[in-house]
Amino acid sequence: MFTPKDIRQIEERGATLKQIEEQIAHFKQGFPWMKIAGPATPQRGIRVLSADEAEAAAARYRKAEVRGKCKFVPASGAASRMFKDMFAGLEKLEAGEDLPADAPGAKLAARIKDFAFYDPALFGEPADSPAFRKATLGKLLRDEGLGYGAKPKGVLKFHRYPGEVRTAIAEHLVEAQDYMRGDDGVCRLVVTISPEHRALFEAAVAEVLPAYEARYGVKYDICFTCQDKATDTIAVDPANEPFRTADGALLFRPAGHGALIHNLNQVESELVSIKNIDNVAHEKLLPATSLYKQVLMGEAIRLRDRIFAYLNRLDEAPSAALCDEIETFLDAELCIRVPKTGDPAERLARLRAKLNRPIRVCGMVRNEGEPGGGPYIIEGKDGCTSLQILESVQIDKDDPAAMAAMSQATHFNPVDLVCLLRDYKGRRFDLLRHVDPEAGFMSSKSFQGRELKALEMPGLWNGAMSDWNTLFVEVPLETFNPVKVVLDLLRPAHQGA
Repeated sequence: MFTPKDIRQIEERGATLKQIEEQIAHFKQGFPWMKIAGPATPQRGIRVLSADEAEAAAARYRKAEVRGKCKFVPASGAASRMFKDMFAGLEKLEAGEDLPADAPGAKLAARIKDFAFYDPALFGEPADSPAFRKATLGKLLRDEGLGYGAKPKGVLKFHRYPGEVRTAIAEHLVEAQDYMRGDDGVCRLVVTISPEHRALFEAAVAEVLPAYEARYGVKYDICFTCQDKATDTIAVDPANEPFRTADGALLFRPAGHGALIHNLNQVESELVSIKNIDNVAHEKLLPATSLYKQVLMGEAIRLRDRIFAYLNRLDEAPSAALCDEIETFLDAELCIRVPKTGDPAERLARLRAKLNRPIRVCGMVRNEGEPGGGPYIIEGKDGCTSLQILESVQIDKDDPAAMAAMSQATHFNPVDLVCLLRDYKGRRFDLLRHVDPEAGFMSSKSFQGRELKALEMPGLWNGAMSDWNTLFVEVPLETFNPVKVVLDLLRPAHQGA
């Protein structure tokens, strides 16, 4: 299947032939469906806090001692999907067609002044004409204008303030200083980017950093990190044979955000807050955003301290009564039910393994639309149940029980989580040892007009964190304000007061 030239190409990327052969096997065999025990709901699996409990959790975070903290922001890739409708509209306009008033491109042109990236010198005054719509979309997307169609979301202008316009990365800096600065006054961020976008990010940060450090009385320590090429996965054709380019080379593709577990594994800080680059809001919503980030971190600290206490007690004086107490805690707090065993040593080892793992606390938002991927209770291969975040593609649509669980789901995953990456003795966990390699999924793509199948690694907050201790906490919908398409910037959360 692979020639000596192929093997050189694989090894030059930092991968091994064995890894690529395993990926080909996944294409041929597929991934097993998750065995869903039920949806995570407020009745079981999602912690819903009262206002007093939320304040207490935030206060706990502010008083807690941790071995460093940082904000981890996935920001790789261009914003091409954000402007998909705009490209389609421009194509029609350039072909001599006009757009109906309710078309996305027409809506954008009509409200161009309401976007933070509006510049009268570039776009001029709005006009109800095909020529203006065509010119507006062209100036927005193409390099002769803003060139937003090929730039990463992080450097796009999201929000306007009196005397200031902020990019998405700038809003993350403002957020971070409010709830993630360390005791030394330094606010640390790790931002994952594509190598070709490094200069754009560095320029966007350099433009605001001195002013923000002076305004907020903080110092920033920002690390830009790139997804390792060795984590790219091979593409295959519809027959599951390696996909080859016109010159006969193998085609590799980025393996999705799950590959970022390697980047997260390099973080030295104990406490890490994770939030996507496009999930930021106008600063008017910062009080709620900041409070609930602190709530999640306070809940993580509470969970850490309880788990560490149990592990220390197991070291000092293990007993059947203590094991009973731990099993009750795991079931009530983390939805972990451990199969019974008559062997005391096996029971002790199993409970110790369940306790001594990385911790994540994930915010969950009430689902006000159609149920889909989100928080579930699943049964693992070891017979234990656990809390997991599943994408809809990981759910067997032909399984009535799985579909019933999906229909009963009450919340969805906004990718708003905090992690604790050190064990009870202060040592860093090796996060790669806690990944479920069978939790990946495949998707259909194309390359130069040819159909192919792509393989995504277990997602960062899905299978890549499968073997973590997980707690779900309800957060308000107002803390979730992603910008998936450019018209989302017209929503109230992204407009001024």
